Amino acid sequence: MSEKGKGELPMQASCPGQIQVPTEKELLALNSLRKIKEKVKQKKKELAALKAPEDQERIKALEAELAELKAQWEDWEKKKEEAARERMILLGHEKAEC
Repeated sequence: MSEKGKGELPMQASCPGQIQVPTEKELLALNSLRKIKEKVKQKKKELAALKAPEDQERIKALEAELAELKAQWEDWEKKKEEAARERMILLGHEKAEC
């Protein structure tokens, strides 16, 4: 088995013709969410360290970056849910909407 990058989920091997779990779309979404989460942790840590009045400009910039990361998180959450739904349909656990 090849070594994945730090924090990435491995793809589970399956029989030929069967869907792999998690799917590539799910892996992409999960890994993107993980990266966003790490960025948020770093930004919040930096924000917590800023308290001086001269830091107000940097505080506003960090808050704007956190708002952008939140929007990205919500987009990737939707993509992850869509990918999970596609997998469930392919596996026959849910019916496709016409």
